Amino acid sequence: MCLAIPGKIVQFQDEFRHFATVEVSGVRRQVNMDLLSQEPLEPGDWVLIHVGFAMSKISEQEAQDQLKFMTMLGEAEAALEELGGYQFTDETFKPQERSSHVEN
Repeated sequence: MCLAIPGKIVQFQDEFRHFATVEVSGVRRQVNMDLLSQEPLEPGDWVLIHVGFAMSKISEQEAQDQLKFMTMLGEAEAALEELGGYQFTDETFKPQERSSHVEN
């Protein structure tokens, strides 16, 4: 089952706020924040994460409710394992250099 995982923003990684360190049940990962670029986000805010992207901003109460629900379903551990598989690095989104050489 694919669930969005609630995480708390710890800090932003760049001045444009494309990436943030987000903590999920004690595990910290870098998460892409681009889908929420129009949201006023700050460290301490909660977001729902899916495949390494923050999908929506939620309240702390909603985050706690989601974590409890995932635990009841037995999905909390699987969600943490899934979160570990998605990591963004500085190299992830660097533009590819294009060759000016064109083959005929």
